Amino acid sequence: MFLTTDNKIKWNWLAWGGAITVLLVFVGIVWLDQPLYLFLRGFDGWLWRLFDVVFDAKMWIIVSAIVLLVFYIKKILKSKPHFRNEKNKFSLIVFCRDFIHKTRNSYAFFVLCSVLAASIVGKLLKIIIGRMRPVFFEALDKVGFVPFSTDWAFNSMPSGHTFASFAGLVMLGLLAPRVKWFTWSLAIVIGLSRICVGAHWPSDVILGAFIGMVAADFVKAGLKYHGSEIAK
Repeated sequence: MFLTTDNKIKWNWLAWGGAITVLLVFVGIVWLDQPLYLFLRGFDGWLWRLFDVVFDAKMWIIVSAIVLLVFYIKKILKSKPHFRNEKNKFSLIVFCRDFIHKTRNSYAFFVLCSVLAASIVGKLLKIIIGRMRPVFFEALDKVGFVPFSTDWAFNSMPSGHTFASFAGLVMLGLLAPRVKWFTWSLAIVIGLSRICVGAHWPSDVILGAFIGMVAADFVKAGLKYHGSEIAK
């Protein structure tokens, strides 16, 4: 999204992307969120309920971690694991270094780092912004913000499913350009599904998508800066 061919951040593009995102979020909150939300709610269906479970941020982290563990096990079957220090005693630090060394070239490692980065930023913003979820609008005709709230009901912006899915699927598209059209399209559909099921406002999804894309770009740029070729 915001990367050059030699894997560097396009800062000008990123600045413009951030400015456009802020503008769209503002316009959404003030004018467009409610009519767009009411329109898309008419497209609710069972598939989006399935997406609600499959593409949750926690599910992204769990599945990525499992795949990464399997990749590590395959590696240690070919080469011995290192988990002892110079005193020949178990060391968690040595083990973690060995784990990262053996898995840092895998798709799963890049995806996991991307989703974790997006989740940290996204979760903090959810609490700081404290936006009421659309359920208040549907049930009580109320909209608004309760900043610095940890309550689920006031953590609508940004969309968690959206920032996690964009972080993971954009990263997969960056690593495997041939399937980019599919992974990025799926990310968009997941974002729209969050509005259809009544979980988020359109501007929540827009901000979540931007966070996920930026997280994928920064993680890929950072990890590639240190290194090595990507392995599946």
